[in-house]
Amino acid sequence: MRLHRLEVTAFGPFPDTAEIDFDALSDAGLFLIHGQTGAGKTSVLDAVCFALYARVPGARKTIKRLRSDHATPEVAPQVTLEVTVRGRRLSITRSPEWERPKKTGTGTTKQNARVVLQELRRGAWTAVSTRVGEADHFVRELLGMSADQFCQVAMLPQGEFAAFLRAG
Repeated sequence: MRLHRLEVTAFGPFPDTAEIDFDALSDAGLFLIHGQTGAGKTSVLDAVCFALYARVPGARKTIKRLRSDHATPEVAPQVTLEVTVRGRRLSITRSPEWERPKKTGTGTTKQNARVVLQELRRGAWTAVSTRVGEADHFVRELLGMSADQFCQVAMLPQGEFAAFLRAG
């Protein structure tokens, strides 16, 4: 699996849109995500996992609200990941369930989770799925592992190193 680009909007600590060009970072085939405590390193990894599996790793997986508390009320939370898996270039855009302001009147209304899964074929993005369950199954089958396996093998969550050492 090779990450190419990640874009997050109103997700976790990111109130606006932030983009990471992994291709620019990985000239040597390897890169390091580092920074001070609270800089957003874990949130970047959360966004990658969310794009792939519609959930975040570790203890945070029980958190229902992934939308940034710092975003303006009308901005939809969204994560877009461009990734190559087994020679297939994919773009996965996900939005978690969130409460958006009503278009008329006051208050909020629930906006359901959404996904747009596309594949780059012959130089153009082609729709693969916009159905959450179908996209989840496609990604899981292509990666060859469940979200739990991916989090344990590829993204060991903070505070779970001891569990990794005890794993079968």
